[in-house]
Amino acid sequence: MLKLDFDERDLRALRVFCHVAQAGGFAAAEPRLLMSKASISRHVREVEARLGVRLCERGPGGFRLTPEGIVALNLATSALHALSRIRPEVDAVHGVLSGPLTIGMGEHSLTHPTCRLPEALRELHRQAPHVQPEILVMSFNELDQALRTQRIDIAIRGKYREDRDFAYLPLYVETHRVYVSSQVRRPAEQIRLPLVYRSHPYVEQALATGRYQRGPEAGGLDAIGALVATGYYQGLLPTHYGELLQERFGLQLAAGGHEYSHAGCAVTLASRPLSHRAELFLSILRSLHQANDTRSSRVRGRKA
Repeated sequence: MLKLDFDERDLRALRVFCHVAQAGGFAAAEPRLLMSKASISRHVREVEARLGVRLCERGPGGFRLTPEGIVALNLATSALHALSRIRPEVDAVHGVLSGPLTIGMGEHSLTHPTCRLPEALRELHRQAPHVQPEILVMSFNELDQALRTQRIDIAIRGKYREDRDFAYLPLYVETHRVYVSSQVRRPAEQIRLPLVYRSHPYVEQALATGRYQRGPEAGGLDAIGALVATGYYQGLLPTHYGELLQERFGLQLAAGGHEYSHAGCAVTLASRPLSHRAELFLSILRSLHQANDTRSSRVRGRKA
C-alpha cells in the first residue's frame, strides 16, 4: 500500500500556504481563509518545517515566494486539485456530475456579440445541476499561469499565439484596433500620440514596429478607454468594446492604426486529463458556437 508523506494536518497547512501564495500575502489571505494572521503564519511555518526549506519571504519588503516556494506552490496546487476531483469523478461513474468547475475569462468578454458563455452556463445547469461553476476574471498572463497551476479548469481568452502546453477550442473571432479621441482630428496629430501600455501581446507587437511611443501604463480596458478619451493618448482596444465607448466618450478609430485579429477560444491544459464536467461544458460551448456560425452563414447568404 502506498505510504503518504503527508498526513491530514500537513494537507491543511498546504492548503493554507496555497491560499497565501495566491492572495499575495498573509493579510490578503485572512478574509479568504477566515483565519487570523497568526494562525495562517503558524500553518505556513509547519509546511516549511516539514519540507525543511523557506517557502516565502515576509517582512517590511513585502511578501514574495522563494524559488522553492514557487515549486511547492505549483506541485501542491496540482495535488490538492487532484484530491478534490476524487468524489466528483466517482460520482460521474454513476452518471452524476458534481463538484466545482472553475472558469477563467478575460475582462469584458461578455461584450463580444457572439460570446455565448451565459447560455452555456444555463445549459450546464440544466444537464448537470450539481456542478458548481466559479468564474474568475483575469489578465492574459494570469489566465495562462492559472491554467498551468490548475487553479482553473478552462480559460476563455484570445489565442494570440500557439502554445503546445494548451489545447484550444475556437469560439469566435475578435479584432483589436487603435482608438483615439474624436477631439484629435488630424491624422498627423494622431500618429504622435503615445500608445497606452498594458501587458498584452498586441500592445507589445505594436510598440515593436517603432511607429508608437510608449505611453502610461493601464491595468485594463476601462483604464485604456479613460486615457484615450482625454485626447492625449491612443490605445488598442477590442472593437466590440471600443464600439461601446465610441458614442459615449467620443472615441474613433485612429487613421492608419494597426489592426490585429485572433480566435477567442476555450483553452485547457493539454497535458491534464479533463474532468467529466469540463468535457461536458466544452461540448456545450462547441455546440452553441457552431450554431452561431451556422446562423451567421445563413445571414451572409441572404445578403448576397
